[in-house]
Amino acid sequence: MQKLHELAVFSRVVAAGSLSSAARELGLSPALVSRRIAALEARLGVRLLHRTTRSLRLTDEGASYLDTCSRVLAEIAEADAAVGAGRVEPQGALKVAIPASFGNRHIAPLIPAFAARYPKVQLALSLSDRAVNIIEEGFDLAIRIAHLEDSSLAARKLAPNRRVVCASPAYLERHGTPRTPQDLARHNCLTASDFAMTWDYTGPDGKPGSVRVAGRYACDNWEVLREWALAGLGVALKSTWDVRRHLEDGSLVPLFPGYTFGTDVAIYAVYPHRRFLPAKTRAFIEFLAESFGPEPYWDKPTRALKPRIKARAAV
Repeated sequence: MQKLHELAVFSRVVAAGSLSSAARELGLSPALVSRRIAALEARLGVRLLHRTTRSLRLTDEGASYLDTCSRVLAEIAEADAAVGAGRVEPQGALKVAIPASFGNRHIAPLIPAFAARYPKVQLALSLSDRAVNIIEEGFDLAIRIAHLEDSSLAARKLAPNRRVVCASPAYLERHGTPRTPQDLARHNCLTASDFAMTWDYTGPDGKPGSVRVAGRYACDNWEVLREWALAGLGVALKSTWDVRRHLEDGSLVPLFPGYTFGTDVAIYAVYPHRRFLPAKTRAFIEFLAESFGPEPYWDKPTRALKPRIKARAAV
């Protein structure tokens, strides 16, 4: 305990910029703070601070030691918070970044239930399809639908993101129905950002494959691509959470039964890499994971999805 107290005093002195300021913040006398720093330096056998009557600065050894101290003290504070997480009611401001279309359809409707369960959490949602910088922009967490690259952020998978290749009956009547993914090379495909891109898939036999698709229309907004597909402009690769209703009512026709597309993409909660999450952040993540589940409600079978047209074979 004495060693931990020395670490806390040392960190506070550096943060405050002087012994007297640190002493006031800690409720100790300047003389006692000075003795604590001297005892720490004596125990370590190195000088941590250059001190004069007017200034205080870290030595090289002090700067290195401060990094370790800060990490140890932060982990202790977070461990205390984790132990009390089950007893402390989640509260405070929670800032969350969410893709716009997914947020509108599947998170915003859940917020009244979340608010009833956690009335002391102040929730601020930012709905945007841009990739936010969580740390620099001050977000507590973000929801991402992607294949996650290695990063300094931590992540919790909330739900799978199943995708389906689909087109409107009108498009298929005009251009024919592709029978295999490779047939897409001869179709007008709606792409996310470039006019040509690669769609990866796994066949019914479990073998992976890919097809290079291209088309005359591209957009980086998911809702626009869905509306274009409904209007018959081309073939789209869409998440089932976005088009399930249209697949059921027949306004979009699912293609390639038995194939799966983009199996490495899922829906994640992403947050700064901390061993112990604040109760408010943990509560929101757990609430979403509970609401979606391993088989989210938008993927649960209601009735068979069957083409509503007799499409002629692709040319």
